[in-house]
Amino acid sequence: MTTFVDRVELHVAAGNGGHGCASVHREKFKPLGGPDGGNGGRGGDVTLVVDQDITTLLDYHHSPHRKATNGQPGAGDHRSGKDGQDLVLPVPDGTVVLDRNGNVLADLVGQGTTFVAGQGGRGGLGNAALASARRKAPGFALLGEPGEARDIVLELKTVADVALVGYPSAGKSSLISVLSAAKPKIADYPFTTLVPNLGVVTAGSTVYTIADVPGLIPGASQGRGLGLEFLRHVERCSVLVHVLDTATLESDRDPVSDLDMIEEELKQYGGLEDRPRIVVLNKIDIPDGQDLADMIRPDLEARGYRVFEVSAVARTGLKELSFALAGVIAEARAAKPVEVATRIVIRPKAVDDAGFTVMLEEDGIYRVRGEKPERWVRQTDFNNDEAVGYLADRLNRLGVEDELMKAGARAGDGVAIGAEDNAVVFDWEPTVAAGAEMLGRRGEDHRLEAPRPAAQRRRDREAERDEVQREFDDFNPF
Repeated sequence: MTTFVDRVELHVAAGNGGHGCASVHREKFKPLGGPDGGNGGRGGDVTLVVDQDITTLLDYHHSPHRKATNGQPGAGDHRSGKDGQDLVLPVPDGTVVLDRNGNVLADLVGQGTTFVAGQGGRGGLGNAALASARRKAPGFALLGEPGEARDIVLELKTVADVALVGYPSAGKSSLISVLSAAKPKIADYPFTTLVPNLGVVTAGSTVYTIADVPGLIPGASQGRGLGLEFLRHVERCSVLVHVLDTATLESDRDPVSDLDMIEEELKQYGGLEDRPRIVVLNKIDIPDGQDLADMIRPDLEARGYRVFEVSAVARTGLKELSFALAGVIAEARAAKPVEVATRIVIRPKAVDDAGFTVMLEEDGIYRVRGEKPERWVRQTDFNNDEAVGYLADRLNRLGVEDELMKAGARAGDGVAIGAEDNAVVFDWEPTVAAGAEMLGRRGEDHRLEAPRPAAQRRRDREAERDEVQREFDDFNPF
């Protein structure tokens, strides 16, 4: 049964926003007390959070579909809908988030680091929030926006200071077991290690982590064996340690050719050229192993490698190796730039940025793209003429109609707002109130006008009588 998973495809869906409510307050002797529809609740977000206690992506391998809860719709009496509950997904330290095309969206390193993988939809405004001095009784409300849904890929890249690389059965697992408290599986056959093992080593005042990467073979960078699956785990390390078997039983292998092969695979994988290398000649407790180590050490040192002879079984040379690694890691940490507090980058909008674009496509359709127009379309109830008219007013105020005219659009031309797979298409009629001609000013209801004072009513009645008298006098000359 699989217990370690370091790459999964995750399908996340944020919650939808709740719809706004169109309601009119009613009570005894006051049947039209004004709009009182509440706003819809916000949909829940899907958020990834680094948790040090999580070491694998196994849970998402078994359950790749995750969805946050929706916001609740608004109600009358100014009652807003409940917000959807955010969905928090814990991931291991060192998780990289990519889209389906392989573009990096986030690199999550450090306890508590977060990334919003899916943004919850906004709740729609109720008619109480849409009321104004000119629109006193809106007969519509805005719809909640759908939550963001996307497919992402999670890749785990082990966060370790030292990576042990080498052929299968070179003794990497044995070495990490004696340098740290890690207890990997150890056996005398190849590919004993099927998952990366992590251990913590203390050398003087330096504490660092060491990773045992599953054995590499020729072609690992191209997907042969286990190499391609686990080479990503050496990307974050500060130093690479080549563990060479000086007592191999295979007649066609020797430590120098093993080193050359591993270096070629690391070169093919790419991105590791700047990491310092240390060579460990393992299994010198075996007589033939010590003899071979003495023979090849001068050649390796001539290439510029620091060479250490160790025996994981006899625990020989481990202290020197441990402190040497600590020194290299301390230098690497000191060379890293000091991390400063997160800065807020303000990118002001360009002066000539209208917030939308109008393009004439080959099929003669004028396509409108922009955050505001597309959001407004999603919020509109097209079964309500007044809501459609309100959308037309918003688009007109934004300048969409003027841009369509500049682009050459004429009455009756097709206009699409949104992407091709999710667009609203209509025949454009300039300066037409989109079906709300019969409503006067949209949302205005004379029944909700404030009552006139008694003195004003008396003056109005007197004015009406005077007007009738003048008409009578004009009609009767006698």
